[in-house]
Amino acid sequence: MVPLANLPWLVAPPADFRQQARELRSAASACSRELARRLAGYRLDNNQLHSLGKVLPQMAAGEPDRVRLGVLANGTVDHLLPALTVSALRHGLWLDCVSTAFDQVAPEALNPQSTINRAQCHFVLLCLDYRALPLHVTPGDAQGARQTVETALQYLETLKQGIKSASGATIVFQTIPQIPDGSFGSLERSVPGTLQWLIEHINTELRARLDGSSDLLLDTAALAERVGLSNWHDLVQWAIGKFSIAHALVPLYADWVGRLLGAARGKARKCLVLDLDNTLWGGVIGDAGLGGIVLGNGSPAGEAFLSIQQAALALRNRGILLAVSSKNDDAVAREVFRSHPEMLLREQHLAVFQANWQDKASNLKAIASTLNIGLDSLVLLDDNAAERAQVRDALPMVAVPELPDDPALFAETLLAAGYFEATRFTAEDQQRAGQYQANAARAKLLESSTDLSAYLRSLSMQAVCGPFDRIGRSRITQLINKTNQFNLTTRRYTETEVEAFERSPDAFTLQMRLIDRFGDNGVIAIVICVKEGTEWVIDTWLMSCRVLNRGVEQATLNYIVSHAKLVGIRALIGRYSRTERNGMVAEHYPRLGFSPVAATGAQSEWRLEVATYVPAAVPIEIVESASEQERPAEAPVYLAHARGGA
Repeated sequence: MVPLANLPWLVAPPADFRQQARELRSAASACSRELARRLAGYRLDNNQLHSLGKVLPQMAAGEPDRVRLGVLANGTVDHLLPALTVSALRHGLWLDCVSTAFDQVAPEALNPQSTINRAQCHFVLLCLDYRALPLHVTPGDAQGARQTVETALQYLETLKQGIKSASGATIVFQTIPQIPDGSFGSLERSVPGTLQWLIEHINTELRARLDGSSDLLLDTAALAERVGLSNWHDLVQWAIGKFSIAHALVPLYADWVGRLLGAARGKARKCLVLDLDNTLWGGVIGDAGLGGIVLGNGSPAGEAFLSIQQAALALRNRGILLAVSSKNDDAVAREVFRSHPEMLLREQHLAVFQANWQDKASNLKAIASTLNIGLDSLVLLDDNAAERAQVRDALPMVAVPELPDDPALFAETLLAAGYFEATRFTAEDQQRAGQYQANAARAKLLESSTDLSAYLRSLSMQAVCGPFDRIGRSRITQLINKTNQFNLTTRRYTETEVEAFERSPDAFTLQMRLIDRFGDNGVIAIVICVKEGTEWVIDTWLMSCRVLNRGVEQATLNYIVSHAKLVGIRALIGRYSRTERNGMVAEHYPRLGFSPVAATGAQSEWRLEVATYVPAAVPIEIVESASEQERPAEAPVYLAHARGGA
């Protein structure tokens, strides 16, 4: 078993870590931000997390994507905040933590003028253990036990409603870590009304009630049981300082919070890149030949490599892309996938296959380019320490877990690292790998075509358009938070905020799904327009890069304008906020016929008169998914776009 407490998949910090962290205090350049990200990626203990975490808030002040996290706890959390800040940066977020006085959970949640509610947090973490809940232990009283469970859940719901009514923040609930001992021994969890029974049933019901919710669940109970309940609960530390999480496990807990928040903001990785020799099988295929590699049932080593392939397939089944990058002869490497009887992975499972004699960094760049995803979407699994070091040095944005010597622990280490953290699991997640394979088929057809117009017509494209709705809300939120390249403003919204746009009478929303003869591309375009007088300001316009150069941009504008005319809108106002990643859409509005209005630094504004717009001819059939939903008479308590960063 992989010992999780010290995050073994991360690299140990350099000897001069403290000096580098101190130097950040007086720095404010882009280089210093890159240094901060690199330092946050090391395996840090509590002291190192504290040292770096004290520096990061001042550096995060200028970050447009800064995320505010409120922490409500029934225990002491001052030591947690620096660790949370550093761990969030490790997972791609500049975090600004807001905490309150000790054990002020209910007053802070229920008072609209409290510190937490006035901070207008994006997320509020309910860092609670069993001591925070109104639990009445009644062994053997089944009816009383069920009532206690319901009372505890209602208490959590009351906290949630208080926060949401004041700020609209997304709530991060925690499952409750079990206690290690009980008076009934093995019967403890079977007797209604015991403390362990109550905790178990609260957790089960909490998971069920959050299924499909816009709020998040941090499975702290699973984490505590993974590391051992006696290790999680330090009764001496609780007695001395009311620390509900043992100090030694703070780095791990903070990393779990960081990866969950990162996933909620679209920072989870998308693609697992696999080395071959001594990673997917034992031995070097070029030397040992097909019959000489170690793989398959019947030997500990062979079964260890099978477990790695099983883990990779499980990730693919939930939507993670798989690719290969290996220093190898292409034909020799492919033969294992095609002919070895013990191989679980086959060529059809792989989105990209790179077997050549180039360096790994170059191959990873090619993989990202082929899949049209960022390098920060990649995770490299490689047994070779030298290769791992080379990639980390050349491409620090690629995740490269450290691996133990025993391949039996490779899969467990990869999964424990949490690179592919999920907050939702949608039908489109299941289909993603197939969508990328279909995209490869489209690309192959395009290569053989000499007439782009004929190629586009041959795709028989159909755009299914409709407003935001409950069914699509999770996927819409995913796209808003993870799309960087074709994204005009890169504003980020929680699922709660997306729902607010969905309900607002002053918002026009659009989700577009593209279908062609190769299959369903899924939801590929998201638009949010906010009414200001007789104009629609385009708050958000993003698209999947997989469908570029097919006329989808023009089809989307045609649809927006047609609906604008129906409600008397005179003009569309498009805004572009330049980032490091979205340069490809710098000319988006002028290409579509918008006229310049103003430009300042990285911001520009464009205008399109609705009355004079002539719809572009595109080879795409527009289909309405449903009639326009009825809007409520009044907007919700808050407007979601008020906190969105540009």
